Amino acid sequence: MERFADRLRAAPQSRLQRGAAAEGLALARELAVRAQRIETPGRQPRIMPDAGVFAVADQLVVAGTDLAEAVRTGTASSGELDEAVELVEAAARRAGL
Repeated sequence: MERFADRLRAAPQSRLQRGAAAEGLALARELAVRAQRIETPGRQPRIMPDAGVFAVADQLVVAGTDLAEAVRTGTASSGELDEAVELVEAAARRAGL
């Protein structure tokens, strides 16, 4: 996740606007939803807002860190982290980063 976020930070604006930022935001939203489901089961997860192409890397780091902490302190299995890693790798490939 950190590596993908660093690549998003280093990407030119044109690449971000051609879809890399959208991939990063979609991933950040998914990770945030997963973290919220662990932290507050039964509650409707809030959707991370779109803060713009230059903020998406930070949003990704926050969401990924929240998920890791939720898994560490919650009732979720470590398999949740394995799935998150697969999601990050797939999003990075789709973003071309």
